[in-house]
Amino acid sequence: MAAARPTVSVYNYADDSAVLSEVALPVVFTAPIRPDVVHMVHMNMAKNKRQAYSVKKDAGMETAAESWGTGRAVSRIPRVPGGGTHRAGQGAFGNMCRGGRMFAPTKVWRKWHRKVNTNQRRYAITSALAASAIPSLVMARGHRISEVPEVPLVLGGSVENIAKTAQAYKVLERFGASEDADRCKASKKIRRGKGKLRNRRYTMRRGPLVVYEGSTEGEKAFRNLPGVELANVDRLNLLQLAPGGHVGRFLIWTQGAFDKLETLYGNGADKAGNKTGFTMPRASMANTDLSRIINSDEIQKVLRPAKASAPRFEKKKNPLKNLSAMVRLNPYALQHRRAELAASAASKEKRAAKVAAKRAGNTKAARRAYYESMKL
Repeated sequence: MAAARPTVSVYNYADDSAVLSEVALPVVFTAPIRPDVVHMVHMNMAKNKRQAYSVKKDAGMETAAESWGTGRAVSRIPRVPGGGTHRAGQGAFGNMCRGGRMFAPTKVWRKWHRKVNTNQRRYAITSALAASAIPSLVMARGHRISEVPEVPLVLGGSVENIAKTAQAYKVLERFGASEDADRCKASKKIRRGKGKLRNRRYTMRRGPLVVYEGSTEGEKAFRNLPGVELANVDRLNLLQLAPGGHVGRFLIWTQGAFDKLETLYGNGADKAGNKTGFTMPRASMANTDLSRIINSDEIQKVLRPAKASAPRFEKKKNPLKNLSAMVRLNPYALQHRRAELAASAASKEKRAAKVAAKRAGNTKAARRAYYESMKL
């Protein structure tokens, strides 16, 4: 998917109407957008923050239970020994028993983390960056950017030197990005379930991601806004660029970070200088409108004309069941069949005449006369 335009405006952060310069769009924004790759890489990377958990090794097995065996009209589950208490005689150990162990007890040596190929991670990051330059994908992810003058949004004029959060919010407000930050602030809610007891009490939507270069004072100013996150252009993370594995994060670039993208990811023709062996992924087709390509004059004039009719292959027929197939093999079969039909017809006529003759003498008057003759 190609970017919308070849150049991007660099705005003065103090004046939304002042355009400092027009810079060429880095080639990384024209990389193919692969949601499948982004989702796969994000899913594996997100597993690397998990902490191991398991049930106690001896949970549910801390009793000297034994089965009573057969012959006592009870199941053969192990039972707690002793007497004088309700616990005695109760089933134990099994996962169907009260106080028993769980089925397949969890272990800390489960495979918690996943390794991801470096090139796959880089491919996913380039796809996420390319998606962030398409306004429709950014809006589809839920960001409020209707008042933003341009996507991607690049701010210049020493925006990195902003030291106060109030000034940072005014910058967002000046460029129409405060609506997205306000959306995040209003979405803060208490988490459902046990998570609220485990240091993750609140949930909140994700807002703009400010990408900067180097260490700046503005890092502290922007990070205090709810929903606003920061990322160093040298350490872009897919977990921030595509939260939840969904592309289209709203990015706000500083001019220094935007200019450095060409150095980090290359220009598409040459390999990236800072990433060993990495070449920018390119789409297999520059134009994906396949029907337009096939129906174009350039393609149609070199194609062979359409065939009038495809060759027909007759189905093999059984000569014993199909007369025409038998005639092709044995021409006399037709005469033989006709003779059979003629003989059959003559036999039917002869039988019909014989039956008619018998029925002619078997009338009611004849039967009456025969009856009268029998009475004498």
